[in-house]
Amino acid sequence: MTIQRHRLLKWFQWLIGAPLHLIVVILFLSRKKSTNYQSLFKEKIQQLKQTDDYQNWLQAYYQQYDRKQAYFNRKINPAKRTSFVIQQANEKVEKLATEALAESGIEQINYLTYFNSLLLNKKFIGLTIVPGLILYSLCLIYQNAFIRFIFERVVLTFFVMISVIVIVFTILYISPSDAAANILGEAATMEQRIEFNFRYGLDQPYIVQLGRAIKGFLTFDLGLSYTGNEVIISSISNRLPVTLTLAISSLLLAVVVAIPIGMISAAKMNSFWDYSFMFLALIGLSIPSFWQGLIFILTFSIRGNLLPATYSPNNPLSLIMPVVVLGTGLAAAIARMTRASMLEVIHEDYMMTAKAKGLSGREVFFRHGLRNAWIPILTVIGLQFGAMLGGAAVTEQVFNIRGLGSYIVDKQFIPDIPAILAGVVYVAMTISLVNLIVDLLYAVLNPRIRSQLKESS
Repeated sequence: MTIQRHRLLKWFQWLIGAPLHLIVVILFLSRKKSTNYQSLFKEKIQQLKQTDDYQNWLQAYYQQYDRKQAYFNRKINPAKRTSFVIQQANEKVEKLATEALAESGIEQINYLTYFNSLLLNKKFIGLTIVPGLILYSLCLIYQNAFIRFIFERVVLTFFVMISVIVIVFTILYISPSDAAANILGEAATMEQRIEFNFRYGLDQPYIVQLGRAIKGFLTFDLGLSYTGNEVIISSISNRLPVTLTLAISSLLLAVVVAIPIGMISAAKMNSFWDYSFMFLALIGLSIPSFWQGLIFILTFSIRGNLLPATYSPNNPLSLIMPVVVLGTGLAAAIARMTRASMLEVIHEDYMMTAKAKGLSGREVFFRHGLRNAWIPILTVIGLQFGAMLGGAAVTEQVFNIRGLGSYIVDKQFIPDIPAILAGVVYVAMTISLVNLIVDLLYAVLNPRIRSQLKESS
């Protein structure tokens, strides 16, 4: 797919080049006006018409018309005869006038020739660097199918993030809660509430507040929270790494445990191992995370005194129970999807062909089966990772982890709208980035998607 065949990019190309062409048009009209070519051209024509040669040309064209009519045995039409003679004479005069002005160094310029002359000017080339780099970058991006795929997904992710900011802010804006009354208390006077709204910009229109919120996220300047005047971006940057560490550790544990379990269940379908593993996966999906966390604390911390009951940044052992609790449901979902996906591809024709070629069962299972079964597995991993980030708030509350999930829950009880907006949006951004990575892995792992990308280009 080229830029010219992509309608949206074609319009974007015109939009990028429009300011530059507007400047060139202004310069062209100014230059055209300064040369005064048209007045000189008309003056030269009048001079040529006053010469004896002009009268000779008229007589020659009259004779030419008469001979032509006589040759075809036609009657002479005086009106047509005069029109023909004047037209031929004027064309000859205009040609001679153009040549005479060109010999004097005066030429009529058009937009194309003027634009081409500007391309020899170094200052003009410097002016075209910015739009030129953008357009050439787009051309390079759309020459490669995989790079184009990545670029389109990145752009789509950016618009998704902006949409999340707009939706979350709108929901909080139209909510019936009064932030000034909730923060200052019912005893606060009207003057105090007005001052509070003025201080945090709550008295401004919706569009102004929304624009400030979007600008804050793009510039990483989220302002202050309603309570304690804490810098929101500092609180988010301190808490988000903890939540990401917990979520990524749980994801890695779930993948390491669930993929082999799902593969074994698929390879030994309807066996004792299959029923046992799927029964455990069903239990893992059914157990509430808060209940599992409390049971772990009671068993391994209070009675067994083996692991700390609460999280401590300086103690890696304190992460074991939260990671296991958060990864249990994810591992169960991945294991079930791995089994189902492997069973779907294990009876495909290409699997039979690979066995007929003499490949070992293990080689067929791993190289051909697992590679083609990855797409639905990756889909579940991406979706469950997003759900896990949202559900991490419960696990963080149980194990007293000061992460982003517990931060959002604490701010909801106030409610501290800027802090809630920042927390929810950054969680949504993380989920969007994970989905972006999953989409890119689709193209890497699935040969069908790569072939479709090449065909589209």
